[in-house]
Amino acid sequence: MSYRVIALDLDGTLLTPAKTILPQSIEALKRAREAGVKVAIVTGRHHCAIHPFYQALELDTPAICCNGTYLYDYQAKKVLAADPMDKQQALRVIDMLDEQKIHGLLYVDDAMLYQTPTGHVTRTLNWAESLPPHQRPLFKHVPDLAQAAREAESIWKFALSHEDTVALELFAEKVEAELGLACEWSWHDQVDIARGGNSKGKRLAQWVESLGLSMSEVIAFGDNYNDLSMLETVGLGVAMGNADEAIKIRAKKVIGTNLETGIADTIYQEVL
Repeated sequence: MSYRVIALDLDGTLLTPAKTILPQSIEALKRAREAGVKVAIVTGRHHCAIHPFYQALELDTPAICCNGTYLYDYQAKKVLAADPMDKQQALRVIDMLDEQKIHGLLYVDDAMLYQTPTGHVTRTLNWAESLPPHQRPLFKHVPDLAQAAREAESIWKFALSHEDTVALELFAEKVEAELGLACEWSWHDQVDIARGGNSKGKRLAQWVESLGLSMSEVIAFGDNYNDLSMLETVGLGVAMGNADEAIKIRAKKVIGTNLETGIADTIYQEVL
């Protein structure tokens, strides 16, 4: 099979635990682009939080952000397609979060907002500070998250973290049942809440179709539950060795961890 598109999750997949890209991956992806293969980032991240990786790969494709909530064009600096969360639903989520004392980030427009700094928020802020100024994502500490949500033009998602993962799981189940929103795990202690129906696989399929291609011509790499919608619908879905067993079972191929050269090796074997 000749694959025409490479779709890449970032955290836990293309990125090492130190948030770097292996040089072998950079070289293999460069060769793929030179061969005419489209390379796209498909991530749970906000578009403002993937600058260093997008630039390191020298991409010209739009990025699929916030688990498929929107497609962002870096060249034009604009959103090409989006299904943001209903504002009243977002405000209800904030009320429920206050009741359960669960905190996290709210992704809106061109920024990530937080009211209460959690461990996850602090780690993300520290990572941002380590970047050159022109690559830093925009974080805003707001006194009232609900008011900030009212003032936002588009609400992309909530990224919630909690050390009590059982409590977080119960909260996600309640949000899905009562509000019909999509709750997907993007890390072992982080659940993302977005508009129902959004997924990486759905947005990827729309973009691939716009290229005149089919999902059978796509090879995708991922490591977590929010990647399943693309891993199970592309021509070759590849799970990382550091993924949960439940992810590996549902992928067509399993490679080494995000500290190994499996992505590059697979590109040479399957694409080039």
